[in-house]
Amino acid sequence: MNTHSADQLEILTQWDTPTVCNALELVMPERRGYGFTVEQVVCLDPELKPVVGYARTARCATRTPPHESAEVLQARRLAYYEYVADPPQPSIAVIEDIDHDSGVGAFWGEVQTNIHKGLGCVGGVTSGAMRDLDDCAPEFQLLARRVVPSHIHNRVVDFGNQVEVLGMVVNHGDLIHADRHGAVVIPEDAVGLLPAAVDLMIRKEAVLLEAARRPSLDIDALRKAFTESSRIN
Repeated sequence: MNTHSADQLEILTQWDTPTVCNALELVMPERRGYGFTVEQVVCLDPELKPVVGYARTARCATRTPPHESAEVLQARRLAYYEYVADPPQPSIAVIEDIDHDSGVGAFWGEVQTNIHKGLGCVGGVTSGAMRDLDDCAPEFQLLARRVVPSHIHNRVVDFGNQVEVLGMVVNHGDLIHADRHGAVVIPEDAVGLLPAAVDLMIRKEAVLLEAARRPSLDIDALRKAFTESSRIN
């Protein structure tokens, strides 16, 4: 797994997730149809700027009681926290809820957001649920399937393996970009290409938006704008 400079990661937080997805279509056209969440998400803090970090993957369960002892569950939870704290940082926890009706109980809440933030995590993405909306760690972003009041039998099942969360397949160490729109995996080879791709996309779209925002728009003006936009490179 390659890591990127703090400056590179900071640049990525300047763009929302739709912009990143559009730029990825330019530099890696084969990525157009996958690599991002495709289900509705509930966002903990829609006003928070995008977060970027290396994936720490895990699976959790909440609905049914565990068959393992409290000692085994505690040891696994602590081992998971060690995993979250490992470099490189910052990290984003990507947690698949494996219950058949995922999101019945919440993994995420006041305690988990504060622990994860303290271990270098900047956010979480889950196919499960969250709670404690007013008490979660500040400046920590969460994307979840739903909000519920109880954690029921919440526990970590395993960690460090491939997961699928809200239609997005994630492996340990993948670079994740997330905001109120959803999340996307940024391939290592694309990181250095994205700034130029975003710049090109913005310049192309600016021509179309300038025409569209005029007091009146006719088809001839729109045709001209599309022609001008297509010539920008």
